[in-house]
Amino acid sequence: MEEKKIILVVEDEPSLVKAMSDKFDKEGFSVLLAHDGKKGLELALEHHPDILLLDIMMPKMGGIPMLEELRKDDWGKGVPVIVLTNLADTQTVSDVAERGVHDYLVKSDWKLEDIVEKVKEKLGM
Repeated sequence: MEEKKIILVVEDEPSLVKAMSDKFDKEGFSVLLAHDGKKGLELALEHHPDILLLDIMMPKMGGIPMLEELRKDDWGKGVPVIVLTNLADTQTVSDVAERGVHDYLVKSDWKLEDIVEKVKEKLGM
């Protein structure tokens, strides 16, 4: 049996966390959850998930500082990250692109099924 791909969802909105967790679980992923960037960074460095879904605006540590810390790690330099946020301003898009993230999804523009497809595409599934 093939090992489950691990996805780390770093998101502080409880209803979205629950919906994504349930959806990715049904799709056969192993799901790790963090409600802030600090915990997200800890989980990422400890478990080395296959991909991260990352919000920008979060308590304790936002998505961009978390991404900066993640990219300092040898493993973290190469892990795929998909930013999923409500922020659509060009400065934020530019900030995450500079940190090696080219998948930037605005929450209101994407359905859960589309996000799952994007993750699978990124992982070559």
